[in-house]
Amino acid sequence: MRIFDRKFHKHVGRYLFQCALATGAVLVILLVLDVITQAVIIASLGASSFIAFTMPHANVSRPRYMIGGYVWGMVAGIAMNALGDAVGDPALGGWTLRGDVIFGAASVGLAIFLMVITDTEHPPAAGLALGVVLAQWNTLALVVPIVGIVALSLARLALKPILINLIDVPEREVKHESR
Repeated sequence: MRIFDRKFHKHVGRYLFQCALATGAVLVILLVLDVITQAVIIASLGASSFIAFTMPHANVSRPRYMIGGYVWGMVAGIAMNALGDAVGDPALGGWTLRGDVIFGAASVGLAIFLMVITDTEHPPAAGLALGVVLAQWNTLALVVPIVGIVALSLARLALKPILINLIDVPEREVKHESR
């Protein structure tokens, strides 16, 4: 049984460097945006930093996918939050269901649907949709993840020439983007 990735021993420095870059990028974003009070909504940035810095040459880490996914995650979360506010806690066969649970789940499904039909799949954005439904938020709390993902995308673009994929990504999932 293998515990460590096969490439790890050959690229120890790269692994440490890229993980440190991800840590630094998230730290700067959190410090600049001061978003600790909206942790549920911005937690997806941690998952996105994992993708950006461990799979920098994969489609899912390209700006189209990262930013586009967040936009659709936000749209789905806002839509399901509004629908949940309008409907309240629905009743089903004498049982009262928690609206936040129903519409939170629906926000994930809607976000996935919107991302796959627009070719902007970015898995952490589905979590963003759920966070928008489950958390108390205001307009600023919705701007923060978008600004954060744009900053993360720009950092990844700037650093991409010196980054390697730390995770095996099928060749069909790697596209060479123009700047």
